Amino acid sequence: MKLSYNVKNYSVIILAAGRSSRLGQAKQLLAYKGKMLLQHAIDSARQVHPQQLIVVLGANKELILNHIELQEGSVVENPKWESGIASSIKTGLKALNSTYPAADGVILMVCDQPFADSTILQKLIDAQKTTGKTIIGCSYDGAYGTPALFHSSLFPDLLELTGDSGAKKLFEKYQSQSFFVSFDKGGIDIDTSEDYQKLPK
Repeated sequence: MKLSYNVKNYSVIILAAGRSSRLGQAKQLLAYKGKMLLQHAIDSARQVHPQQLIVVLGANKELILNHIELQEGSVVENPKWESGIASSIKTGLKALNSTYPAADGVILMVCDQPFADSTILQKLIDAQKTTGKTIIGCSYDGAYGTPALFHSSLFPDLLELTGDSGAKKLFEKYQSQSFFVSFDKGGIDIDTSEDYQKLPK
């Protein structure tokens, strides 16, 4: 029998704990179209009305907090951010399980994909309703990635991730339960100053 899952109470976790060492400054605070990159992610997440919005910070936490406006959301600190993105996923998910145990799905997104807006987030939500799949990710540049929506049945798998192993490894593990929406500009992210210079301001 083919299983179908229905996510009704989803939340959003924004992973923004890194130091941006290749860039040389906090990418979370880079200006883009009148806002900072992290603020863009926060505002995009708000527009799809999640039950809970969690921002995971680590490096430069205090500096970043002084420059963002969160309102209906919460910030959690990942003290182990240097160990890789998996620690931020676990930090955010543990906070979600603690504050909103009714969540049956979560969207993981990062702050350095400037074109990851509310439109693509809504596509993930709509695709999950249509397909009933446990994973809805994005496809771009011949690969799969974030933002991505995960059903709560996969929360234990997310909590077992380690190091720099992000949630992408679950795409292969649960290939039959995965569906991907096209995100043409998903491959554009900001890792270096050259990346940033190419971005329209």
